[in-house]
Amino acid sequence: MSASAQRIDANIADAQHIEQELTDGFHLVIDALKLNGINTIYGVPGIPITDFGRMAQAEGIRVISFRHEQNAGNAAAIAGYLTKQPGICLTVSAPGFLNGLVALANATTNCFPMILISGSSEREIVDLQQGDYEEMDQLAIAKPLCKAAFRVLHAADIGIGVARAIRAAVSGRPGGVYLDLPAKLFGQVMDAAAGKKSLVKVIDPAPAQLPAPAAVKRALEVLKSAKRPLIILGKGAAYAQADDAIRALVEKSGAPFLPMSMAKGLLPDTHPQSAGAARSTVLKDADVVMLIGARLNWLLSHGKGKTWGEAPRKFIQVDIEPKEMDSNVEIAAPLVGDIGSCVEALLDGMGGNWPAPPADWTGAVNAKREENVAKMAPRLMNNRSPMDFHGALGALRTVIKERPDAILVNEGANTLDLARGVIDMYQPRKRLDVGTWGVMGIGMGYAIAAAIETGKPVLAVEGDSAFGFSGMEIETICRYNLPVCVVVFNNNGIYRGTDQNPAGSDPATTVFVKDARYDRMMEAFGGVGVNATSPDELKRAVDAAMDSGRPTLINAVIDPAAGSESGRIGNLNPQSQLRKKPTQ
Repeated sequence: MSASAQRIDANIADAQHIEQELTDGFHLVIDALKLNGINTIYGVPGIPITDFGRMAQAEGIRVISFRHEQNAGNAAAIAGYLTKQPGICLTVSAPGFLNGLVALANATTNCFPMILISGSSEREIVDLQQGDYEEMDQLAIAKPLCKAAFRVLHAADIGIGVARAIRAAVSGRPGGVYLDLPAKLFGQVMDAAAGKKSLVKVIDPAPAQLPAPAAVKRALEVLKSAKRPLIILGKGAAYAQADDAIRALVEKSGAPFLPMSMAKGLLPDTHPQSAGAARSTVLKDADVVMLIGARLNWLLSHGKGKTWGEAPRKFIQVDIEPKEMDSNVEIAAPLVGDIGSCVEALLDGMGGNWPAPPADWTGAVNAKREENVAKMAPRLMNNRSPMDFHGALGALRTVIKERPDAILVNEGANTLDLARGVIDMYQPRKRLDVGTWGVMGIGMGYAIAAAIETGKPVLAVEGDSAFGFSGMEIETICRYNLPVCVVVFNNNGIYRGTDQNPAGSDPATTVFVKDARYDRMMEAFGGVGVNATSPDELKRAVDAAMDSGRPTLINAVIDPAAGSESGRIGNLNPQSQLRKKPTQ
């Protein structure tokens, strides 16, 4: 070999040796995530994180690319809820960050662990407001809307930054965390051995928080004093994955239980102690109420007012956040700690001979439940065409009964409000919906993440208005060939499709294109589209979709006159007290 060839070989060897000994910000972020068991990222590619997504894929992380960051963020949030590990959403700077921030704020409100990772402009230019590409002080904007926010400026700090974000997201009351990664960080180079040493594997990120023995004793004394006890299960109870202990506590207590919508299935809705079909009765008449992972917010009328009747009552509240206590009404027995530890402590304290509630109370609740179920049954069995909400939901109720392992995603106004009461759930964490804020737009993001994180078939039941917020993600569903069946309840508008504009030629603000065919959107992306006009047709179409596992969208034709203003929360709509003066 010639001397020149030998020199070339030596230079190549030196270059390879140097490359092997160096790492950079791209790889350190990927390595930090992998070290902590994070194997899926939801996001939208673009400057400055496009190459990061490619490299993450090459390193074995699954990167699910969406059409809009808000939907990717919703996917990450519900992934966190389902797995108890922070879901990761990856966005570009400024506008992409803002899109993801909506989902981050919603995750924080719902107590879902999520990390929004966004690329950002360089600090030197942002701080002097010199007009960089997508310039924005993202950290300052994120801070008020999430549980914690961090920025990493140096490659050597990436390991600590990721670790802090993970711990903040899942410890105590879970929530959303923002992690700001300026573009310059990704290209920073450092010694590979030092880089590896800088990574942090988070140990015990959500440590148990044991309740005080005195608080456990107080709670049991209050519960034992009850003549008309009630247990309310919130989505925090479902998140805790203390399913067996919660079921044992409810059954040992003998008390009726009322699940909030995302807690449905912790015990089957058909359980003999379930009071879901007697909600008004138990809220009005209970004298002691134990809240487990549920908050006395607007969804429970803040624990006061006509919903709760006139009789005095005492509240026991199990929550990991001390500040939650007394947020609306006095809590007679606050029990602070993680739900699993609190429920186990309550079970231990109850012993083996806990007294059953008075038979007149449980008998009255059962009688009211059976009366309401019997009253509703004929409405759920009708086969009208076009469908009303009850007939359509009756068909889907049967689907879930026959397929209890399927995951139900649900959003809308009437579509959500009625489905909550109609569709029984049989297993925990199988119902995913709009949660604490009652927002719309979570549907396709939740459906995609549910399919990916669980591998189970997903049935997404959407109002036509709700579907519009994330409907383009059906292309994502088709691209990844996910077992998702979307049912759009199409009544031509928001609430209903019959409103008129009395003042001009434009359509009313609540009306959509008449007789739209959402099913053809799915066909455009290679999925299956079906138009269903009766409950029988709907049932057959959903069964076929769930059996095949193919991406499917069913346009469920609902009577345009069906539906009520704002669903069941129309009372939140302010009303004008003025009458319009007649035109002269």
